[in-house]
This record gives sequence, structure tokens and C-alpha cells, in this order.
Amino acid sequence: MRIRSLTYFCDPGWPLQQDRLGAAGNFLAQAKSAYESGGYEVQTTRLATIPFPAMLGGYRLAQLPELAAQLEAGIRSVGINYASLGPASPEYRQSYELIPEALSATQNIFLAGFAADRVSGIYPSACRACAQIISRSASIERNGFANLRFAALANVPAGSPFFPAAYWDGFAPAFAVATEAADLAVEAFTEASSLEAGRTTLIAEIEKHASQIEKIASELTLALDCTFEGIDFSLAPFPAEMRSLGTAFERLGVPKVGMHGSLAAAAILTESIDRAVFPRAGFSGLFLPILEDKILAERAASGTLTLKDVLLYSAVCGTGLDTVPLPGDTSEGQLTALLIDLSALALRLDKPLTARLMPIPGKKAGDPTAFDFDFFANSRVMSLDAEELSGYLAGKDPIPLQARK
Repeated sequence: MRIRSLTYFCDPGWPLQQDRLGAAGNFLAQAKSAYESGGYEVQTTRLATIPFPAMLGGYRLAQLPELAAQLEAGIRSVGINYASLGPASPEYRQSYELIPEALSATQNIFLAGFAADRVSGIYPSACRACAQIISRSASIERNGFANLRFAALANVPAGSPFFPAAYWDGFAPAFAVATEAADLAVEAFTEASSLEAGRTTLIAEIEKHASQIEKIASELTLALDCTFEGIDFSLAPFPAEMRSLGTAFERLGVPKVGMHGSLAAAAILTESIDRAVFPRAGFSGLFLPILEDKILAERAASGTLTLKDVLLYSAVCGTGLDTVPLPGDTSEGQLTALLIDLSALALRLDKPLTARLMPIPGKKAGDPTAFDFDFFANSRVMSLDAEELSGYLAGKDPIPLQARK
């Protein structure tokens, strides 16, 4: 198991306050050293801010690209790998419109956009705005890669350490830990004598590592002025067979991920996380990122695993739709329809879901992907079975949805 990210939350101010960035860099450097001394590989250190519309205010939203560029330079100067400027808000339509320009101006800055929340429900106009961002951003970098740094958020609260969903809503600095722990599930069910034995092993491993992570966090909070928000103990994968959630599904008995039985496997793994006792932050579920998981990428390439399958599994597990390769000619209307479905699922089940969708210019469904990125496993472009919505679902007003009781 590895630590995917140590994420520091704060309001860096605008103009940026260098002392706040310096404090973030100092904390993360000490935290990284402490966790590495404790035996954990730390992949990245990250900074997540309050939502940029709150930082800039409605009258300064046009400064978003400048803010993004300055924050990128600022985190680089203090040794932080990545930063998230949080989500655009339905209250400020312009906040969505400026995101492609901010992504174009940077390489290590992540952004998001609210599509739905508990208060007002689904925002069809915000879903369309997120779809427009995805469509416009596809041409910024080769292979649509800029969309790796944007996600639509449905019912996602502050405090998740995973990007692009990370943002903050507090006053004082805080931090949280994101895990990369799919290998724990693979190991637990590889030689288990029974389903319950494998589940018991997985829960014990989660609690063991969580206890160690929390102990180090407590020492850090005593030494440094920062609150510990908890652990997002998600079984996030890496593109290697023994670090794949697809492998874990198949060790549970699914012939191939995407076939029937996969939903049950997702539910069993997620329920194991739910049974474990640890200080929670963020999603704490399953991540099913198509391009970040070797077996998921292979099953998607063969057509066994579809986009509708992954959306279905989101009902019982983790974060929604992640790193999904789509045809380059996917329309904004098609993307909007998918985001409205994702938002409805998030609200009715009262769970956070995100969508990180990656149309690839010049590619059509079934074409092979050609990413040259250590954290991606190549697959094939997935089909999106959608058309533009009309009638009531294409309106401008929010669609209230109460969680199922």
C-alpha cells in the first residue's frame, strides 16, 4: 500500500500570500518525511484551496487564469507537486467559462465544477457548463490529456484529499491523507480460505495501516499548527496487475470485470471499507478509473466493461466515472445527459460522485488509446450511449431531488 497524496487545505488569499504557501510547503515536507520514515511511499504532496469563486469574488473571476498560473509558480517554489483551485459555482456562470483558459495556462493545477448539491438538486445549466469545459479542454493537450485535471462534482463536500475533487471550506489550515490501496484487496482475496476470511483480512489491513497513518498524523498536529481531517482510505489502483481493482474483482470470482457478479464484488469490497474503523475523509470507497487500472483498461478494451457498467457500480461503491476515454466527437449534449444521470444517482443515494471524462480528438469508439504516461494503462475509446436531452430535463431551473429514505 502507498500513500497517493498528502493534501494540505487552506485559503492562500488573492493576491497570493507567500507566507501561507510557505507554511503549506513546510508542513507537507515534514509530513512526507514523517510518513516515509514510517515506511510509506508518498507519491505526491498537494495543496487544495477554498473554491476559486470565493477566493476571487464575482467581480474578479476574469483573473482565474492569472491566479492559476501564479499558484502553479507558488507551489513549485515551495516544493508542492499539485494544487486544486476547487469547483466553479452555479452562482457564477462565468466561473465555468474561464476554466479551459486556466487549464491551458498551467500543467499542475486542477479545477472542478459543481453539477449538483443537496440544497438545490441537479443544476442542468451547470451540467451543460461542465460538458462545455470537457469539450473545450479536449484540444488543449495531446490525447485530450488536459481533462485529467478537471472533474464535474455531484454532492461532493469539502475535505477530500483526492484530486480533482479536493477543495476546502474552513478558515484554519488542515490536512488529509489519500491512499492507493487496491493491492490490499488483491492480497486479501488471493489465498483466502473463504469470502469472510478474505474480508476479515482486508478489514484488518485497512485498520492496521489507518492506525499507523493516524499515529503519525497526531504527531504532526502536535508539532505543527494544522488539523488532521482524516484518511480517504479508498482502494485506488495503479496500472499493474497486483495493484488493480479489476484483479481484486476477479479474485473474488468474477470471470471478467463487466460480467454479472461485478456489482456484488464492488459491494463486498466497499462494505469492507465501511466495516473498518478509522477517521474518515472524502470518499473512502472504490476508485474505478478506467485508464489507471490495468485490468479495467483491458476489459474496457475488449468491450466486456462498458460505461453503463461503471455508472451502475457507482451505486454501491466509490467515486463515479474516472479517466474514461471517449470519442473525440462526443457532443456537449451527450456529456450533459451523462452528467445529469450521475448527479441523480449521487443525490438519490446521498453519496459523493464525480466525473472525469476524456474525449480524445480524432478518435472514435473502439480506437486504441496512445497515452505515454506512467500512471495510465492504455485501452480503447469507450462508447457513450447518449443523445442530447430535451423537454423537462433540458430546462434551466434546478431539479430538486431528495435522498431516498
